[in-house]
Amino acid sequence: MKKIIIIMTVLAFAITGMAMAAPKKGGTLVFGRGGDSVGLDAAYETDGNSFLVCDNIFEALVFYKDESTALEPGLAKSWKISPDGKTYTFNLRKGVKFHDGTPLNADAVVFSIGRMMKERNVKFFGKGWELPAQDRPPEYWVSMEMDKTVGSIEAAGEYTVIFKLKRVEAPFIANMGMDFANIISPTAFLKNPKEFLRTPVGTGPFKFVKWIMGDRIVLTRNNDYWDKKGGPYLERIVFRAIPENSVRFLELKTGNIHICQFPNPADIDLAKKDRNLILPTQPGMNVGYLSFNHTKEPWKSNVNLRKAIAHAINRKAIVDNIYQGMGQTAKNPIPPTMWGYNKKIPGFKYDPALAKKLLAKAGYPNGKGLGEITLWSMPVPRPYNPDGRKIGEAMAADLAKVGIKAKIVTFEWGTYLKRQREQPADMDLFQLGWTGDNGDPDNFLAVLFDGLASSSIRTQWHNEKYHELMVKGRQTVDQAKRAKIYEEALQLIYDECPVISIAHSTVIWPTRKNVVNFKLHPTGSVRLKNVWLK
Repeated sequence: MKKIIIIMTVLAFAITGMAMAAPKKGGTLVFGRGGDSVGLDAAYETDGNSFLVCDNIFEALVFYKDESTALEPGLAKSWKISPDGKTYTFNLRKGVKFHDGTPLNADAVVFSIGRMMKERNVKFFGKGWELPAQDRPPEYWVSMEMDKTVGSIEAAGEYTVIFKLKRVEAPFIANMGMDFANIISPTAFLKNPKEFLRTPVGTGPFKFVKWIMGDRIVLTRNNDYWDKKGGPYLERIVFRAIPENSVRFLELKTGNIHICQFPNPADIDLAKKDRNLILPTQPGMNVGYLSFNHTKEPWKSNVNLRKAIAHAINRKAIVDNIYQGMGQTAKNPIPPTMWGYNKKIPGFKYDPALAKKLLAKAGYPNGKGLGEITLWSMPVPRPYNPDGRKIGEAMAADLAKVGIKAKIVTFEWGTYLKRQREQPADMDLFQLGWTGDNGDPDNFLAVLFDGLASSSIRTQWHNEKYHELMVKGRQTVDQAKRAKIYEEALQLIYDECPVISIAHSTVIWPTRKNVVNFKLHPTGSVRLKNVWLK
């Protein structure tokens, strides 16, 4: 009898605990981030601060699963690939509406994706819309050579979309889950195309409310969200821009924000000791790098000079002192957890004596004749770079030891990205980085470094052999064969040194204990649909 009472008591507590753990609706979650968004039309942006807001407003045909780059149905409930790998047929969900009340259908998909095409080879099922002229190039679409991949897009029925490709593209389905492939409301866009990036309308779990530039973006729950499993639970989300890492962490500790993006590494120990905080953690699918202005000499053709820079920079000291245990020195520009990683590459060791020899060989003994160079340093923390200014200063100090004078240059984040893309003559070296979008090496190696593919590629390194490897990698379906192709490409990057891989970071975002079900994602996405507040 006593045992029965004990068992019933335990069950009662368990049931009570389960009831207490049930998600509840309501509340405002405040997300503290390191900088403001550039724009909220994901087809035309490339920065994480824009995408993390778009992640909650828009959706794509394909979703990535929680904490994974494995694929699952999104706005398309299913898809079929033709035997020759060149025709993709997507079957859309029915009954999905945009935030403005207009229906999601095949024509909306054709409009959303077709507007990025250079040659608008599209066909609507109904009346459709006239595709607007582009004010600026859709950078992701262009840098991924999608115009060379997608031949036509057709609405073959109200809920059927057919993509016909010009060539086999192994990562195509994975690419269609990325932010640039989000489906937007054509009606809302055409009301004012130039302002859509400030007033976005999608099908996601949250709707846009307002944007106070440099301060905050506010979203509210989409009560008509199509997926009735789970959330959205939160009533509102406020994305606050708090540039100073230390200030952002203090706002977390005092309870003014719920999630702190990119804290100073030194603050992690403080977070561990705070009973009100938890530490969501994930190995970063990312890389922070330093690159050269390959559009001008001497960086364009002087490989010895590039290697001298690589050997002059003490990357381990940067990781130890600035990342402070939240990263590892990079040998390849893709993380070691990704297939295609080349384990044979040794990486560039810190060797000032060798750097000086290479400088002399390059024609600049002890830096003479080079003059003062510029080192562009990022103004905001990112997953792959906790403090661009400090890292820039450390790099400049290392370069000074071998005779190279480097001046730190920085701008506001939107200006930094815009000016860097223009490859200005006053830029010599620049910091940037990447968080993978889909778990495919192509998303790092082609998008970041194949300058022959597009003028939108930020490094603008032109190498015929490398370009051929990137094309071959996309047109090869067998993953084992693709891995060998990318290993060869990584060896070529090491041999030619068009870029210096600095670090892969561990992502840790301290969070208030009353935030439930917040999960980090390898792509850096911030998905708040199923998050709720105790």
